[in-house]
Amino acid sequence: MSVAAYPAIAVQPGRHKRAEGGHPWVYSNEAVMDAAAKALPPGSLVRLEAVGGKPLGVATFNPHTLVAARILDRDPGRRIDRDFFKVRLEAALALRDRLYPEPFYRLIHAEADGLPGLVIDRYGDVLACQLNTAGMSLLETELLAACEIVLHPRAIVLRNDSSARKLEGLEEEVRMAQGMLDGAIELAENGARFFADLREGQKTGWFYDQRENRRAVAALAKGARLLDVYCFGGGFGVTAALAGASQVLGIDRSEPALAQAAQSAAANGVAATCRFTRAEAFGELERLAGAGECFDIVVADPPAFVKSRKDAGAGLRGYRKLTRLAASVVAPGGFLFIASCSHNVEPEPFAEAVRRGVADAKRQARILLSSGAAPDHPVHPFLPESAYLKAQLLTLD
Repeated sequence: MSVAAYPAIAVQPGRHKRAEGGHPWVYSNEAVMDAAAKALPPGSLVRLEAVGGKPLGVATFNPHTLVAARILDRDPGRRIDRDFFKVRLEAALALRDRLYPEPFYRLIHAEADGLPGLVIDRYGDVLACQLNTAGMSLLETELLAACEIVLHPRAIVLRNDSSARKLEGLEEEVRMAQGMLDGAIELAENGARFFADLREGQKTGWFYDQRENRRAVAALAKGARLLDVYCFGGGFGVTAALAGASQVLGIDRSEPALAQAAQSAAANGVAATCRFTRAEAFGELERLAGAGECFDIVVADPPAFVKSRKDAGAGLRGYRKLTRLAASVVAPGGFLFIASCSHNVEPEPFAEAVRRGVADAKRQARILLSSGAAPDHPVHPFLPESAYLKAQLLTLD
């Protein structure tokens, strides 16, 4: 479809300034929701305009969601086709090639890489993609064609099973868009080898966002006993073992994740240092504390406790309790790393939950590092809420 054929969506008088100033979204209460707009199929490409016809750009549009329009390009004449995706992919690739020496990273991080609703994680010549909006779903063919041109992948798996798709009226699915995968694939991070199951594992198979935080913890690990609750595929523990940790205990409730963690430990020659066991985090922390166990480093990187804003209170209480339990098994002078990937939790409430949890454990703390996601997860300046990962590294007296 030519750009001229895209239907026009107007923004209400006086409400166009956010979008005009650089914000990539237009909310449903800002758009003119007339009968024509409401009749558009979810995900339609539209020309976004201020009342009076001043162009704001080309966007995808869903009349049924809170975020009605997601701007793809400020040029009102931009065609959204495989060439458009090719340019965006090439720009994202150039940035990651400057950040990392090996092709294992988040390649596309939605709005921050100019492709709202899209996440792509790269595992060498394999891509794991999430198309989280109706607009991006309708553009799948053009996107995949551009991926082939730019990256020549041997396989592409669509991990379209995120909860965000429900909000867009989309079905959840996991399918191979190209090639085949047989079990877990290998990736490299911080000088270590790991394994990820892109079809059956969590999210897109691996959590690249903690890369820099794993390195920070590993820098403290020489000679240390490390406990990693919610250890997933062993990212923190194996990296610490390679850095000289004397003992690593990883806890998770997922048997497949534990198997991958053990596989990674063996592949890196640190199987004798690492032990991975199935347990519930809170219960196991209470048991370890009751047994008088202490660790030089404790890592607590849980899944999101807060799925929606209405769950924020309960989730923050969960982070506070987790901090208390984790702090109770940190040796004097040891370190606690704790994180939240709940995008509905703001940094200050999370920090307050950690403060209170440390106090509940009757410990004194100093914050050594407050951090977020690795730089392959850039943050859009107008979407501070996209800085979803919050983490603190503390030393406890």
